[in-house]
Amino acid sequence: MSSVTQDSDLTAKARIREAAIAAFVRDGVQKANVRAIAAAAGVSVGLVFHHFGNKDGLRTTCDEHVLQVLTARARSAGSPDLLGEYLSDPGEYRLLVQYMARAVQDDVPAAGTFVERLVAESEAIFRAGAADGTMRPSSDPRALGVLTVLISLAVLTMPRPLARALGHEDFGPEVLRRITVPTLELFTRGLYTDDTVLQAAKAAWADAERTEP
Repeated sequence: MSSVTQDSDLTAKARIREAAIAAFVRDGVQKANVRAIAAAAGVSVGLVFHHFGNKDGLRTTCDEHVLQVLTARARSAGSPDLLGEYLSDPGEYRLLVQYMARAVQDDVPAAGTFVERLVAESEAIFRAGAADGTMRPSSDPRALGVLTVLISLAVLTMPRPLARALGHEDFGPEVLRRITVPTLELFTRGLYTDDTVLQAAKAAWADAERTEP
């Protein structure tokens, strides 16, 4: 096979994948139609099956692509905050986030993979930061990773309601600008001026454990 044909095949695969991502976001995995995906990509239905086998194979490829892009962006931003590189390509990033949100909403297997991968990335960043002295050590890096992903997913899956709470119609650069500094203030300085609440919570959990049957 010539290099021209190989390049054409790769381009066709990418077009199919992008068309499928958009279709899965719009219609959901179950309702998305392979024929419509092929038409949107400008290829034959046979070529879709040639490259991906079936719709499940296509969905798996889309899952992995979205995972790779989102986690790579979070990693390159040096933070578990998924908003780190939002402005690098807002259109593509928004679609990928919508794909992830749809996977969570539909409770498909990809949803668990999304969350697990993002939590693992966050935990690794926290452990590395504690090791090199750039972050404070946590009593439970795994749970902290879950909390950070929970915050990020809330922002990314509810952009318009949260944007409206700040007086904007849609989530964009102005909303990002407003939440970036307070987020970093929270991560850098903390919220409380002393550890009274922390110690009270620890004592309450210790008492609960002692009284459990």
